[in-house]
Amino acid sequence: MSLEKNPTTGLTLELFGPVVEYLISPDDERNDFCVLKGTIPAGMSVPLHSHADTEDFLVISGSIEGLRHDGESYTWIEAKTGDYVHVPGGAQHAWRNTSDEAAVMLIITTKRMGQFFQEVGRPATGTPREPAPEDLLRFAAASAKYGYWNASPEENAAVGINLSFQ
Repeated sequence: MSLEKNPTTGLTLELFGPVVEYLISPDDERNDFCVLKGTIPAGMSVPLHSHADTEDFLVISGSIEGLRHDGESYTWIEAKTGDYVHVPGGAQHAWRNTSDEAAVMLIITTKRMGQFFQEVGRPATGTPREPAPEDLLRFAAASAKYGYWNASPEENAAVGINLSFQ
């Protein structure tokens, strides 16, 4: 196959609020990376975490805040339409959308990260749903399998992220 405009796999998953659409699947043997369109609805966040996988984000629309850790302290930085954010492997980071509109980003990452999202995501319904206990167990098991670190609710609260699922 040659050049393809607006590729999509047709797979869209919800990750406890945020949604990812697979543009280039981690199962595509012609590529050595995965590309996703990620949407973080207004008022939603991605908790503090880290993983060995590199991620690159290009904000397509809206604005988002990314949490940066310099080894000593955390700082929220704003990224708006047209901004590019690089997250190296192993970096602690988080996202939050404090605006009134969804933030949409192009995400370029490893096939491994794409596979992780497939394991923990659930079919997108258009309305964010609270995670069920089995969703949280599946997320914890997949995080352990891939060696991903997730901050505790207290660590998230300390940086301004509320993890209440009630």
